[in-house]
Amino acid sequence: MIARVLVVVPVRDEERLLRACLTALARAAERVDVPVRIQLVLDACTDASARVPTSNVEVMEIDERNVGAARSLGFAETGATCGPETWFATTDADSEVDDSWLRAQLGYARNGTDVVAGIVGVRSWADQAAATRRAYEKQYRTTRAHGHVHGANLGFRADTYWRIGGFRHLHTGEDIEMAARMIAAGARVTWADDVVVTTSARRIGRAPHGFADHLRRIERVVNPHRKESRSA
Repeated sequence: MIARVLVVVPVRDEERLLRACLTALARAAERVDVPVRIQLVLDACTDASARVPTSNVEVMEIDERNVGAARSLGFAETGATCGPETWFATTDADSEVDDSWLRAQLGYARNGTDVVAGIVGVRSWADQAAATRRAYEKQYRTTRAHGHVHGANLGFRADTYWRIGGFRHLHTGEDIEMAARMIAAGARVTWADDVVVTTSARRIGRAPHGFADHLRRIERVVNPHRKESRSA
């Protein structure tokens, strides 16, 4: 039985988008019948991200410049003693979870799932070409059957997390790498199309080889002559 939830959100210079992220998390937390703790991990922030959180959010500051370290240290800070009665979840500061994000995860957990891997959509394509959007959506539909893992939309049992050693301190791909270890250890995974997060399609991301880089790679294929802009 799941008795509590801990959500960890890494933050790197996200003052513009963080408030919407926290508002969405608060709505999702209101729709579950167990306590929800939200742990922000401000990683080498140079903007006003630290002034955004509200009183019901816990904040820690690190100087790692590493998203894997931020997720790892966030869970270690507030969830180190948690066992099977605790559900862990993580998203990103430039993302907004659906209102039913936690409720759907806990439903799967109560039916025996150890890991929930949800889907990620793009909130606004204003910064991207139409051809990039079409190519991304086609690719996503085609490959979803093989399973997508997104750090912006991932949940798992605390004991499953600690059993495999948690997130490693990787600059990118920490989500896929950790999920692979969970699967190898026999974790029961649900690839959940009803667990939804929308994220930013900005052209310059925070993590090397992250989502923004993925969109740029698609753009170079569909429109190799377009000049790239430098907007965050």
